[in-house]
Amino acid sequence: MKDLRDTLRDTFRRALRLENRSAAVRPGRFERVPFESKSLNAVRDVTVYLPPGYDERPDLRYPVLYMHDGQNLFEADRAFIPGQHWRLNEAADQAIAERLAEPMILIGIDNGGPERVHEYTPTHDPAKKAGGRADTQGRMIIEELKPMVDSRFRSQTDRAHTGIGGSSLGGLLSLHLALKHPEVFGCASVMSPSVWWNERVIVKDVMVFRHAVRPRIWLDIGAREGAEALRDARLVRDKLQERGWSEENLHYHEDNRGDHSERAWAGRARLMLEFLFPPEQL
Repeated sequence: MKDLRDTLRDTFRRALRLENRSAAVRPGRFERVPFESKSLNAVRDVTVYLPPGYDERPDLRYPVLYMHDGQNLFEADRAFIPGQHWRLNEAADQAIAERLAEPMILIGIDNGGPERVHEYTPTHDPAKKAGGRADTQGRMIIEELKPMVDSRFRSQTDRAHTGIGGSSLGGLLSLHLALKHPEVFGCASVMSPSVWWNERVIVKDVMVFRHAVRPRIWLDIGAREGAEALRDARLVRDKLQERGWSEENLHYHEDNRGDHSERAWAGRARLMLEFLFPPEQL
């Protein structure tokens, strides 16, 4: 339950949104570049979104969110279902313009197509005869991609300003990496996670978490994803709370109309960004 101070702050922010409706939203920009990974022994396209004002304020540094399934985030013609992309750049532009999120850098990492199921899962599942290379994917991000981003762009390099995110298997991967490397990732977007993988092995990751610092987590699920998916998401929420997460660093969201689709995740993307990167106190 929000206290009066939080309620007044939210009201003030909404008022700012109303004042700014007549002003044009100044967009950020994004570009796609090839990235060669020794860990993966592959080249993956990476899309870099830079927030509005990035070029005009060379003195500022920005938090960074690394997102999986980069094909689905920014460009309609590259999405899994053409035209059903997240419009993540638009969500960021609007949240930033309305002062409901700090300006941030977004890094969309393309998946490896047939390799996706292997690289996005933390264990090998004998029943699926697949999986188990999530830690290799994590090594690529931490040891190769992040240093490149930190050297080429004005990112804030500390854990408090570094996030990981994705949906479905990408949500599973994000939670796994955030729990295993809380010294690197200070926040995580875990959207419709595939908790079912290998007999819910991710729940065990939660239960053995022993680090002193807890990443800030956005966890969500769509009500139209099925009863089992809802139970699994609620189970993860409950176990996180048992391990010490609270309303301050865990936001659980059930989308009553959400199914398991890019369109549904696009509808929640802005809320996710606002939670992970809240603006400075007004």
